[in-house]
Amino acid sequence: MLCVLGAGSWGTALAMALSPRFDSVRLWVYEQDLAERMRATRENDVFLPGFRIPENVAFVSSIADSIDGADFVLGVMPSHHARRVYTEALPYLRPSMTLVSATKGLETSSLLRMSEVIQQVTGYPVAVLSGPTFAREVARGEPTALVVASEDLVLASRVQSGFSGPVFRLYTNADPIGVEIGAALKNVIAIGAGVCAGLGLGSNSMAALITRGLAEITRLAVSLGGKPLTMAGLAGLGDLVLTCTGELSRNRTVGTELAKGRKLDEIVSGMKMVAEGVQTTYAAVDLAKKQGVELPIAEQMDAIFRHGKTPREAIRELMERSLKGE
Repeated sequence: MLCVLGAGSWGTALAMALSPRFDSVRLWVYEQDLAERMRATRENDVFLPGFRIPENVAFVSSIADSIDGADFVLGVMPSHHARRVYTEALPYLRPSMTLVSATKGLETSSLLRMSEVIQQVTGYPVAVLSGPTFAREVARGEPTALVVASEDLVLASRVQSGFSGPVFRLYTNADPIGVEIGAALKNVIAIGAGVCAGLGLGSNSMAALITRGLAEITRLAVSLGGKPLTMAGLAGLGDLVLTCTGELSRNRTVGTELAKGRKLDEIVSGMKMVAEGVQTTYAAVDLAKKQGVELPIAEQMDAIFRHGKTPREAIRELMERSLKGE
């Protein structure tokens, strides 16, 4: 049995994609009224409208009931709710259960990666699931490739064999640090990509932003013990390109709207789903300072968010930085 903690667009899409692999899937829905509607209509009308959810997926409002008897517990809640949710889940977790995290972000208060938060709260090992994915395309059953990462490759292989199917392919990876940093910071760079698009800048600017964005993500990952090669894979370059160029990217949309002159609070308050890149920007800049690493693009996004710098000023300052080698 699979338990999915979190019924946002990504959690719902994962429950749908993985339903053929399990006799039973329990999807924990935080919002009681949404859970009731999902039971009646078998559709997530808030976060993933337009898709009928398979019959073997049950919608559960109780964390205890959703976890009871699970073989896999897959966390897909927003990063700022992760510690609270895992703390509530802890009494019901068992050593026999395999924990998997599909949350992309950093905890802003502690600057910890999601797997570090989970291990700190539960004491259990956890595998990390990431890669270039839009929820709606996964829900449509389109071919998707992801990476599952853990220093324990036996654990990663268990998730790989449990989750992989005809249109859902998982690769194992022994570098959860690199995978999680890539997954978190690509959202920050995607906001910058949205700024470029919103300002009407062309392909040259976008290619430069993605390439230099990958360079700064790699610098931070390596400073924390991650491997540069991971950044060339699905959780690095793959997810970065998708999120920076795809029209379905929430974080790219934030940047596009900022470039139009809208205020961040107004943009975020009007979104049903969380754009993880906003909070991750704050955490990434703080973490980079702690590590002694330069993140020029993230620092400019931070200046837009915290200090009211205009997007056009941010782009100009990036271009006028002191010259250096690649």
